[in-house]
Amino acid sequence: MSHRDMSPRLVGAVLLISLFAACSPRSGAAAPADTGGSLFRMGTLGATPAASAAASRGLPDFAGLVQQVGTAVVNVQVVEKPSDDQGGDDQDDQGGGDQGGGDQGGGDQGDQGGDQDNPFGNFFRHFGIPAPQLQPRNEAPVRGIGSGFIISQNGYILTNAHVVNNATKVTVTLTDRREFEAKVVGMDMRTDIAVIKINPQANLPVVTIGNSNTLQPGQWVLAIGSPFGFQNTVTAGIVSATARAVNTGGYVPFIQTDVAVNPGNSGGPLFNLQGQVVGINSEIYSQTGAYEGISFAIPINVAVNVADQLVRTGHVVRGRIGVEIQQVTAATAENLGLTYPRGAVVASVEPGGPAEKAGIQPLDIILTVNGQQVTESDQLPSMIAEIRPGQIVHLQVWRDKQAIPVDVRVATLAESNEVASANTAPSGSANAHNIGLTVRTLTVAEKSQLKTRGEVVIIDATGPAADAGLASGDVILSINRLPISDIADFQRAIRASHQDWTLLVQREVNGMPQQLIFTISLQ
Repeated sequence: MSHRDMSPRLVGAVLLISLFAACSPRSGAAAPADTGGSLFRMGTLGATPAASAAASRGLPDFAGLVQQVGTAVVNVQVVEKPSDDQGGDDQDDQGGGDQGGGDQGGGDQGDQGGDQDNPFGNFFRHFGIPAPQLQPRNEAPVRGIGSGFIISQNGYILTNAHVVNNATKVTVTLTDRREFEAKVVGMDMRTDIAVIKINPQANLPVVTIGNSNTLQPGQWVLAIGSPFGFQNTVTAGIVSATARAVNTGGYVPFIQTDVAVNPGNSGGPLFNLQGQVVGINSEIYSQTGAYEGISFAIPINVAVNVADQLVRTGHVVRGRIGVEIQQVTAATAENLGLTYPRGAVVASVEPGGPAEKAGIQPLDIILTVNGQQVTESDQLPSMIAEIRPGQIVHLQVWRDKQAIPVDVRVATLAESNEVASANTAPSGSANAHNIGLTVRTLTVAEKSQLKTRGEVVIIDATGPAADAGLASGDVILSINRLPISDIADFQRAIRASHQDWTLLVQREVNGMPQQLIFTISLQ
């Protein structure tokens, strides 16, 4: 970072998701530790009398609730490691020459870089006088502010990983103004969860962990944190949605709320009316850097799962079954016989992976995981990741217009993926005018270059095909589950239906081959 002033910098208390920039997400819900029970207290607290009475009138009064739980919320101040490119801002306007400037630049460019801190630099250069060498000024430490909450009486605290990442010093301040130096026990960047620890002389106030799976849109929630450094600030709102995917690869099913969250709130708790923590405030959707009505929290079930493993083993393990998935569109659902869109449709299956060994196929729709409904495809990655590797997961899969059970042994997620008419087209190609497709066979060289097992490639997509998202260069692997190995297969598959065609295609995305699903509908 290029900050040289001594004023505190608010740690990306909230990761900004905007039209212009987005902080990288975290990813990865985690598999439960292979031990019995959580290390951290879970339970049910009765709502305070004021909150209960107010809630019955539909007008919650949070005063009693804040008094009950506020003492367990802490302010987290960090001193970060200086950035390697500090000072870069001073060199941004030094065009041309050696962009290294300063100590690394040669000739005049190096001289200019060397006297940037000298107020008489221009004077010396104008008269050709060698400028005296000044000692480089010391960089001010980079400071940040976030929030956290105490989860055990012996001093374990939950916060966001982006709050304490790269920190050289972490200081925790309690509501009674006691200060403790904290140690970072562990961080998981996939979920943006960190566990830090202080060593108190006496027992500490702790939060009670709730169950984020029971949250429903419309329920009241409360946030406590340090926005812009204002400690123990209370804001409230309602749950807007659950299981939101927010640039995380689908591993964290975020809770969306309209609670006011700003820089400095990161890592702070989200409470329900019973005084239980149901989430960790982590991100906002903003084009300005400040709250604009949408905020996101990490479900506490995900956070505690990760925290348990960080405390017990120092690392996090996650489950995987080896599939790539897509959202089920209305057209795909109708063509595959589902009454309404739901679940996650399998676009590709990892060769030799757990799913392939269990018999999962492309175009299968995964409807449930261990009896839990998959309503949105974004839910599936976190549901699988939470299952301990080696366990059997029971899936319900939609195939050939019926639901079938499939059992898959979970593996470990690696840490670091018209009618066709041949006589109107040249030999080796075909047109499907009614749906807007023109195709041809691939050469051996093209197959090798594309690293595909497909044989037929789209050379033009118009009308319904283009509307569905198909494009020139897509390699057709199957149509309505029928493998396409030549032009004749393509023609048969097109003739077999008069209304809907679901295509599994291979497309190069960011230089990597991916399998995608598109449904052409003539309705």
